Amino acid sequence: MKNLIHITCLLFTLVTFGQTTLKGKVTSLGMPLEHANVALSKTNLRVPTDSLGNYRINSIPKGNYEIVVSHSGFRSVREKVIVTDTTEIILDFDLKENNSLDEVVVTGTLKAVNRLESPVPVEVYKPTFFKKNPTPTIFEALQNVNGVRPQLNCNVCNTGDIHINGLEGPYTLVLIDGMPIVSGLSTVYGLSGIPNSLLERVEIVKGPASSLYGSEAVGGLINIITKNPKSSPSFFADTFVSGWGEVNADLGFKANAGKTASVLTGINYFNYSNPIDNNNDNFTDVTLQDRISIFQKWNFNRKSNKLFSMAGRYFYEDRWGGEMQWEKKYRGGDEVYGESIYTKRWELLGAYELPVSEKMLFSFSYTDHDQNSVYGKIPFLAQQKIGFSQLTWDKKINRHDFLFGTAVRYQFYNDNTTVAAQTDDETWIPSLFVQDEIRLAEKHTTLLGIRYDYNNDHGSIVTPRLAYKWAPDDSSILRFNAGTGFRVVNLFTEEHAALTGSRKVIILEDLKPERSYNMNINYLKKFYSKDGDYLALETSAWYTHFTNSIIPDYDTNPDQIIYKNLDGYAVTKGISVNLDAVFRNGLKLIVGATLMDVAKTENDVKTRQMLTEKFSGTWAVSYRLKKWFLDIDYTGNLYGPMRLPLLGDLDPRQEYSPTWSIQNIQFTFNKLKNFELYGGIKNLLNWTPNKGNPFIIARANDPFDENVQYNPDGSVMVTPDNPYALTFDPGYVYGPNQGIRGFFGIRYTLK
Repeated sequence: MKNLIHITCLLFTLVTFGQTTLKGKVTSLGMPLEHANVALSKTNLRVPTDSLGNYRINSIPKGNYEIVVSHSGFRSVREKVIVTDTTEIILDFDLKENNSLDEVVVTGTLKAVNRLESPVPVEVYKPTFFKKNPTPTIFEALQNVNGVRPQLNCNVCNTGDIHINGLEGPYTLVLIDGMPIVSGLSTVYGLSGIPNSLLERVEIVKGPASSLYGSEAVGGLINIITKNPKSSPSFFADTFVSGWGEVNADLGFKANAGKTASVLTGINYFNYSNPIDNNNDNFTDVTLQDRISIFQKWNFNRKSNKLFSMAGRYFYEDRWGGEMQWEKKYRGGDEVYGESIYTKRWELLGAYELPVSEKMLFSFSYTDHDQNSVYGKIPFLAQQKIGFSQLTWDKKINRHDFLFGTAVRYQFYNDNTTVAAQTDDETWIPSLFVQDEIRLAEKHTTLLGIRYDYNNDHGSIVTPRLAYKWAPDDSSILRFNAGTGFRVVNLFTEEHAALTGSRKVIILEDLKPERSYNMNINYLKKFYSKDGDYLALETSAWYTHFTNSIIPDYDTNPDQIIYKNLDGYAVTKGISVNLDAVFRNGLKLIVGATLMDVAKTENDVKTRQMLTEKFSGTWAVSYRLKKWFLDIDYTGNLYGPMRLPLLGDLDPRQEYSPTWSIQNIQFTFNKLKNFELYGGIKNLLNWTPNKGNPFIIARANDPFDENVQYNPDGSVMVTPDNPYALTFDPGYVYGPNQGIRGFFGIRYTLK
């Protein structure tokens, strides 16, 4: 028996003597990096790091290996290691952030390409960027993107749209996973309720993209990319509350349906039910909301490894704003004024790579949007259905990288207004497009593209495109883009504020599609220091000329909003600069500034566009206190004066807004395993649009215009009760009407 024990001990000693333990710590800028993946290539040996960044791989046989350390959002590190008779090897790693300049993007050319290789400049924003200033919707989150501004269009219902480089919401196309499902009615509501837990990244293209995406991509586009279920955390939760009583919760989790598919589910819930009237006009400062959104995405496993994914979302929202004493029993009546909006929508989108040797992708989406709303005593009932399908063929021939495509878009829209009665309920737009990316030389690439669309109201529309990229060295890129764009008319999105107040909507003619001609130049320069500091400087200049512009006319008659094609032209031009810097001492900077001029010229008279700033700036300054496991984020924006929609010569409100700024600070504690605790203050300066104005909402004391008197010509009379000759109107709005408030939140992530 003793001999058997001795032999067993000897064998155990021989085995263990030939095997080694590898351990160490993974950090980023000196801070522990949890959930980093540490693996030995060509083996099954891999472990995640713990909350302190430590890892340990046991029982490694003798041999030559390559250790790979990776983490989402960071550059992977590879290092060779030789295992001999050593019983323990200690290796530490410090990962650098994977700057968005090196990421793969799809929006600029409809195919996956490294951002630096794309001839079309694409800006990329990751979830870590939006976490610097957490918001309940992506609509609000975009406030810290240079050249992009969420614009509120109504002081009562707080609906809004996205402005890119000064162009209004109808000129911006919003996509989810490349599918144009945020359009028409959902231009106003569709950016709410997309769960941030499912956000992989946001890609933004500024400038016309109609040659690839058709109508509505005149001013630019925003592509919201959702996570791949395979690479998502097993469970994710993020919830925060604010001092105003806002509650937002994001949940995300994934599961495997056997070997057939992986599925990712996300749920967003937001509630704000605390009426506040800090400016004492008896109207809610912020719309009350109760919203839920459920999103699910399936990735199917195919033997060919070709793509097949489907996703769906259901969205419901109940929002209201109005007089402080409003209740649901007053909905649609003329006793107490309120704007109440019930929104129901569902969306379906998918992508299927055809089972052929060529690279062919079929994509589709469908949305059904139902809105039941009242604005005071005026009902607005609208239904919209949008179907979209697209087939692309990606073909490389020598130096040519072709993309051939065909698409068809179907839209049904109907509401109970007289405006809808003047337009067709159904619209079909079939399309053909071709793109050729030509590698002229090692450092020179050009892109040629053209698209043909046929609209049953407007006939044939052709939009060409040209792009050129020159990379003189590894740290510099010069891009030039030119092309045309078009936009067919959807009057609801032209001016949602027309539904509120008492202004009449006047359509003087059959509206023609808008056309645009655009040129922009972009230059990127990267700098690296010997100490590992990184800086990227990017600047762009653009010029866009519009014909047939549809710009609402508030000036001719203060009691009307007049629509017609502009008898002249409109121009938007400007320059923007972005600075992105990461320093080894824990300091990070993202700073942007835009200077622009947006105006229309009619009858040789140049007029500055309403609600468009001449200059703007954004910033996000972050600093990491390593010893305290604390991140500090200081974010903000700055906007120059905008021309505002007054109701007449006697209107005492300011014709131009002041220069204004919203600033925020956040502290994030990340020492606890799987948890992040964060909190801070929003709107540090306590700025609201009512500052410097006698009032914001015109005739808030008489929202049904019961005491307004009119002259024989229909104009408003000056009376003792109405010394400024105004009617009720909540459209004088240019910034959020929510003052300073604190917030606190918790994030939990299980890999």
